[in-house]
Amino acid sequence: MEVVNLAQKLAQFSEYWSPKIAGEVNDSYVKLVKFKGEFVWHHHEAEDELFLVIRGTLRMKFREHGVEREKTVLPGEYIIVPRGVEHMPIADEEVHVMLLEPKSTLNTGNVRNERTVEQLQRI
Repeated sequence: MEVVNLAQKLAQFSEYWSPKIAGEVNDSYVKLVKFKGEFVWHHHEAEDELFLVIRGTLRMKFREHGVEREKTVLPGEYIIVPRGVEHMPIADEEVHVMLLEPKSTLNTGNVRNERTVEQLQRI
């Protein structure tokens, strides 16, 4: 068992949109990531995702049945994106996030592009 200091872990990297493995819980990873700017619209066929905001303000856009909407997530709050829901995270300024998601989750879901991280780094 280990006590993990989130601020110390987040200080170990500076790149955006590149999740790092900070721990494991059953069949899920605890990931830390920094966001800035817009990500890409995507969805995950088989995985739900939990986004816990540690610092900053996260805007999460969703598209369901042709309708686009947005939720704002503040520090100390989280949002769960159910599998199959198309979404796009947006950070107007640097946002620090902890993700809890199955180990099979690819950061860009059904989209492959320059932001896809195939091999996650452990911190």
